[in-house]
Amino acid sequence: MPKWTSLTLKLIAGLVALVLIVFIALAGYISYNKKEVLALVTASLNKSLNGTLTVGNMDPTLLAGFPDLSLSLKNVTLKDNKWAAHRHTLLQAQDVGVTVNALGLIKGKAVINKVVINNAAVYLYTDSLGYSNTSVFKKSKPQPGAPEADQSGLATVKRINLNKVSFTMDNIRAGKKFQFEVNKLNGALDYDGDNWDGRFDLDTRVNSMAFNTQRGSFLQGKRVAGPFDVRYDAANGVINVKPNNLKIGSDDFIIGATFNTGKEPVAFAINIKADELLWKNASALLAPNITEKLNMFNLQKPLKVQAVIAGDFGSGGDPKIDVSCQVRDNVLTSPGGQVDSCYFDGVFTNNFDKGKANGDENSAIKLFKLKGSYQQMPFTADTTMIINLIKPVAVGTFKSSFPVVSLNNSLGGDPLKFGKGAAKLNLRYNADVVDYQIHKPVLTGTIQVSGADVTYVPRNLKFTNTSFSLYFGKDNLLLRNIQLMSGRSIVRMDGRVDNFLNLYYNSPEKINLIWNIYSPEVRLGEFLGLLNARAGKRYAPRRSSKINYAAQLQEAFTKGAAEIHLKADKIYYRKFLATSGIANLYLRDNSVIIKNINLRHAGGGIKLNGKLVQNGSYNTFALNSTVSNVNISQFFYSFSNFGLESLTSKNLRGNLSSTARVTGRISNTGDLVARSVNGVVSFNIAKGALLNFEPIKKVGKFVFPLRNLDNIAFYNLGGTFDMRGNLVTIRPMQISSSVLNMDVSGVYSLTKGTNIALAVPLRNPKDDYKITDIEERKKKRMRGIVVHLRAVDDEDGGIKIKLGRDKKKDDEKGQDKEKS
Repeated sequence: MPKWTSLTLKLIAGLVALVLIVFIALAGYISYNKKEVLALVTASLNKSLNGTLTVGNMDPTLLAGFPDLSLSLKNVTLKDNKWAAHRHTLLQAQDVGVTVNALGLIKGKAVINKVVINNAAVYLYTDSLGYSNTSVFKKSKPQPGAPEADQSGLATVKRINLNKVSFTMDNIRAGKKFQFEVNKLNGALDYDGDNWDGRFDLDTRVNSMAFNTQRGSFLQGKRVAGPFDVRYDAANGVINVKPNNLKIGSDDFIIGATFNTGKEPVAFAINIKADELLWKNASALLAPNITEKLNMFNLQKPLKVQAVIAGDFGSGGDPKIDVSCQVRDNVLTSPGGQVDSCYFDGVFTNNFDKGKANGDENSAIKLFKLKGSYQQMPFTADTTMIINLIKPVAVGTFKSSFPVVSLNNSLGGDPLKFGKGAAKLNLRYNADVVDYQIHKPVLTGTIQVSGADVTYVPRNLKFTNTSFSLYFGKDNLLLRNIQLMSGRSIVRMDGRVDNFLNLYYNSPEKINLIWNIYSPEVRLGEFLGLLNARAGKRYAPRRSSKINYAAQLQEAFTKGAAEIHLKADKIYYRKFLATSGIANLYLRDNSVIIKNINLRHAGGGIKLNGKLVQNGSYNTFALNSTVSNVNISQFFYSFSNFGLESLTSKNLRGNLSSTARVTGRISNTGDLVARSVNGVVSFNIAKGALLNFEPIKKVGKFVFPLRNLDNIAFYNLGGTFDMRGNLVTIRPMQISSSVLNMDVSGVYSLTKGTNIALAVPLRNPKDDYKITDIEERKKKRMRGIVVHLRAVDDEDGGIKIKLGRDKKKDDEKGQDKEKS
């Protein structure tokens, strides 16, 4: 080995040996002068404190911080001057390792390069008056003339390690509480004058992060782990935590923050980002008052989230919370149903109105560019908001275009079932949110349906090629351009409902729909379903938190009323044809009130008023009718001879005028129920004739075998019938014709019980029309021999003619005369 190399190695070895000797000497000095050194360290630290730092014991650890001197402090406590009043110890540690600059100790000054705290508890406490035990670090102003050494600041700490440390910040005045169980915190600090930079590695469990203790804790029970960089700017007192990757639970976040210690109280802003975060995981990080609401919803796939929490540690109330998220091609589930292919940009804030305090009452959820598919109905909503989470109100605009058959998914095919066709919606709504459901929305906008096939299930009414437009104003519903087709019937309608939405939700029985209906051609047989009593599903009362749209719609249909004003060019019903029809109908519950129906039929007119009541398998009616100058043959033909078998349209000729007040029943198939009619019918037939009327021809066989009774003409015939089920009572009636005269009275039965009295003079009245004196004509019509006959039932169900009076009726007349 060269001599210079050997000399160098010896020199280095000598220096190391010297350092070791000095280091061991210092350790020995400290051990020998333990009390004096401990007093020096604590005195140095206590100079910067408004309180007391005590250390139970101190031992040097020779090699732990070489070449600095490491000290192990046992049972360290730090208390402020008012500890006796509040009893909250700022620091209590079983073991604190302090690495001290050895040269500084020799010079009588503690320079602390590293602090390691193990098994400790840190408790920062602020009472209801605003006093904090952290005032222990706030040195009072030095007295004038005090020695410079007494004005020294807190000792510089370059490295800090925490292990198994409980950290609590309890602010009674502000209602805030933070509590962390720090498993590990390793940090290194670099100083630039009064500024410093730090790099920390954290592993902690959050027991409480309550910005408002009444609302509960954020991140409760979550593990937070990862590195973060910190910068302190002494000029403005701002601590800046640079954004870095941290794990909260099993999710990755980028978290940054600022803390402004230059303000009183200390202000903070925490920024949180996550590129992929499940909804349930995000909800679990928030305070219970928010989590409870968010858990009513879920998104199947992760979403992108960014949040800012800002406030201060001194004032009460909630911090300002702003959250934004991006949802792309996701599946949203909620109490109202599931939305597929869901897209939106979302924002949450608890400071919607900048002039009000942060909190649930001032919170808002905003959804921008929302689109998705609800029960196969695609929709868009430019902006949707839910304002005030205590009494939520939802506002927004809803747009959608879809095949109407998709409505069957939400309505269940009852009361309306849709086939082909298209729907288009453009609605703005304002609604309360009750149990996380849109409740009683106030709507403005339009609903348009075109080319649809619709079945009204409770009445089994089917319509094709249906089109309509609904216009929602603030209070009213307008129905425009409605066209329905059922078979060969075409119906065009317009309508309105005043105060619609209020009544729909609160008093459906008060809904009154005003319809104006026009039809160029309507066939009533295609609407016989209106005669059926409502049939359909029965729904439970609306007590569930989930809205049953079908039940609401069914209830409105069932309880609501309609006022119908109808015009029709042609009206068909079986054999019946009318023109220029005008009608006013009022529908309520299971009844139809008929007012002022006017029709042109068989060359004359018909007017009707009355009521139809639906009752199970049949319908009862009460009608007042006026028939003016109609062709009697066509009239009887149109109404299937009114159930009469012996007198038909083929037996009649002339013009009929009639009034009737009748009640009866009609089946759900539109047929008159046999023997159900009761009432009074009065009629007059002008320029009439009986053609081949078998009962008269039977009379002729007895009385006028040589006269032609196939065509009996009469100029004016009137009478009144009392109808009671199967019995028709003919009030005394005079028939004057070209062939014979006849007085008729009695009972005609549709089954058994016919007993009609006929008084027939034998003289031939064919020339009576030549007598111009009406009174003379009346006297002459019954002159001469009068034959009395009776029409009664025969054995075959027909009618037979017998000679003689009805003895029972004659006796009754005789008794009446005696009494008089």
